[in-house]
Amino acid sequence: MKILIINGPNLNLLGQREPGIYGSSSFDAYLPELRKRFADIDIEYYQSNVEGELINKMQEVGFSYDGIVLNAGAYTHTSIALQDCIRSLKAPVIEVHISNVHQREEFRHKSMISCACKGVILGFGLDSYRLAIEALKG
Repeated sequence: MKILIINGPNLNLLGQREPGIYGSSSFDAYLPELRKRFADIDIEYYQSNVEGELINKMQEVGFSYDGIVLNAGAYTHTSIALQDCIRSLKAPVIEVHISNVHQREEFRHKSMISCACKGVILGFGLDSYRLAIEALKG
């Protein structure tokens, strides 16, 4: 099984950015834990702050991988282009958020991509990624 985790804008700053919301661990520190826990799955990782690069990466792997775990960051709330891309892929996409976006600012309550995703996991910190992989694993 092959899964790609994609993090969108500003998630390269995990561990530094608003630790009260996002925690004090970087994703690079967390990723080895995921790979160890799911040793039977090839887990790849990609991060970009650029919407078009996220789309390019999803199109690159979305017809050959078994799933995508996507934390689109703020693009979650604005991007019809990401929604269109997700709808076009063969691989199922799980939308992930570290924080519970429904406890945050009103504009974060609406996701433009949820309707195209297989499921949504939010509010469990970095553990949300583990839950998404378990959902894809079935």
